[in-house]
Amino acid sequence: MVIVEAVITLIVLVLLSSIISHYVTKIPVSLIQILLGLGLALFFKFKIDLNTDWFLLLFIAPLLFNDGRDFPKRELWELRGPIFENAIWLVFITTIIGGYFVNWLVPSMPLAACFALIAILSPTDPIAVQSISKRVHLPSNILHLVSGESLINDASGLIAFKYAIAAVVTGYFSLKNAAVDFVYTALVGLIIGIVGMSLIIVLRNLLLKVHFNDVIFNVVLHILTPFIIYVIAEDALHASGVIAVVAAGIIDHLQTNVANTKSPEVNLLTNRTWDVIVYCLNGIVFLILGIELPVATRVVINGSEYRTLASFGIAFAVWVALLVIRVVWILGYELFSYYVTKRSNRKPSLSVALLAGISGVRGAITMAGIFSVPALLSDGKAFPDRSLMLFIAAMVIVISLVAATIILPIISPGASPLETRASLIDKDEDDDETEDEKDEQAGYVSEDDARIFIIKSAIASLENNKTNDNERAVYDTVLDYQVELRNLLRKTRDDSAESKSLNEELSLRRVALEGKRDAIKELYREKQISKDTYWIANRRINREERRMFANGYDGYKKNHWYYPGWFSSILHSIKSWQVSESESKKTKSELRLVTVVGDQAAIDAISDFLSRSDINEQDFDSQIIHFIITFYQSQIERAHSYNDPDEDDEEYEYQLLRLRSIALEAERRAVERLINNRKVSHAMGLHLRQNINYKETLMLSDN
Repeated sequence: MVIVEAVITLIVLVLLSSIISHYVTKIPVSLIQILLGLGLALFFKFKIDLNTDWFLLLFIAPLLFNDGRDFPKRELWELRGPIFENAIWLVFITTIIGGYFVNWLVPSMPLAACFALIAILSPTDPIAVQSISKRVHLPSNILHLVSGESLINDASGLIAFKYAIAAVVTGYFSLKNAAVDFVYTALVGLIIGIVGMSLIIVLRNLLLKVHFNDVIFNVVLHILTPFIIYVIAEDALHASGVIAVVAAGIIDHLQTNVANTKSPEVNLLTNRTWDVIVYCLNGIVFLILGIELPVATRVVINGSEYRTLASFGIAFAVWVALLVIRVVWILGYELFSYYVTKRSNRKPSLSVALLAGISGVRGAITMAGIFSVPALLSDGKAFPDRSLMLFIAAMVIVISLVAATIILPIISPGASPLETRASLIDKDEDDDETEDEKDEQAGYVSEDDARIFIIKSAIASLENNKTNDNERAVYDTVLDYQVELRNLLRKTRDDSAESKSLNEELSLRRVALEGKRDAIKELYREKQISKDTYWIANRRINREERRMFANGYDGYKKNHWYYPGWFSSILHSIKSWQVSESESKKTKSELRLVTVVGDQAAIDAISDFLSRSDINEQDFDSQIIHFIITFYQSQIERAHSYNDPDEDDEEYEYQLLRLRSIALEAERRAVERLINNRKVSHAMGLHLRQNINYKETLMLSDN
């Protein structure tokens, strides 16, 4: 039960971090998650017994597999040589140079431990590197090089870390054995990833040939793939599970467009499922980092062996050293590509190398590895300077995030917030914003304006297909579109226009409610409804008025006579419960009569109001008028359906399905008109069509 509660708590915080990040756009969501995790640990004493084995299996394996699936195929192949050179040689060079530097800073820390610390700090977050392209327009060759390197350097960093730790624990290190073991673990891991993923693809194809097309089975098999391959590599053959899952992800990506590998439905559901999984895992990883920060820093802060300020200075110096090594390496690659291999036609730039270097944010792999440092050596003595290693690693992760957040906008003005693995859920939205900017520059309408036109076209098509037999279905479907349209209009209006619109709606709703109230009084006066029905109907009207108070309609609370206090609300709630418990069939029938007569009176009241000589109908938004009238018409038709014993629910559902299909076709025609009239780009048209296809898929799956 404790584990379940912990998981629920972490997922709730992941959701909270996304909400905060939506409004606090200058801070990366991963940094927000670290702060939330830190607050959870400090104020609520929340703890997680972090075990590196299960952390790598549950978090790192699926994340790296997904990274491999997302990497561009063409760029990966063209830069395969430099990528693998960087992923291996840069890690080892960083480990050696950085290790000696740390040993110089902290002479008490054994050299092997210094190597281990730098080795686990070498891997970078691949999404952070990729996001730099949208921010500062890195040259494509540099972008794909550092992206590919960051995808694979997790494995080499972990292997270097493993042998450095073993050297500290046992006091023995053999370069020959380490080299042989490295080749074995890397090569076997690569083979397992390629062969394992290929076998799974063959299995999928065989099942497809025998007409076993279970979509859920295929999605679950795909989700389990990185876990299966990682366990086989690590536990069965003692190879690198990290390399295995990366290789499997790349093979899966290479097979994505192969005919008969997967059906479109499987592809769509698999991608959406991975989006959910990666979103949760990304967020939880950084939350755990925040939760573990007190563990990593408590000994240094509370102990007398190290001074906190000095320890922080060491961590900062380590981050600077890592940055310098990375920048020099990237600049060297640019020089080599421009002057020697001639693969680049762009002159080397220190600023570009600096930008790419700063984007090398540390994260999940570093955290997972550093907490696996054992507390004791093989002879039973304490691992030397373990607490300082934890402190330095934790601070370098935080410093790399903070530095990228602060420095990148200064170097590249107007840059958007830094992305990390934890930002993947916002990637599509950010891409849409970039596309919107391009469309605006080309003279196209915005996506919101295009969607408004599409919805209006769908509504017009629905109303043209209205008959006496399908009025209820038409009004219900139009009402759904009207709600979507209202939300879009509110999004596109400025504050003054929105305030004017709200006040217009308030005026019309007040007119409608007064007309409805008068009609109900007339029904009660003519004894067509009972006292209880009359009271319930008035209570509903009053409740609708209170909802308008809560929505902040200007001036309504001040000018209207009815606004019950908390005591009156309690009495109304008690009375409402008593009546609802004792409602008879007669009362329910009378309430339906109230709906029919009252809502029709509301429509008539609005029409009479707008036709008055002192009122100019043009002063009111036609969309608001249409929405309110459609709402009341929908309620009337619904009440009629309850009163009609011959009403066929199946016929109504069929009408809804048919009308929604008609509306979707109208949406597609509207998109074609927008493209043909050059109101939207082809890319935006494709995006709009995709949304319509999603609607259709959802509609068909619900039926």
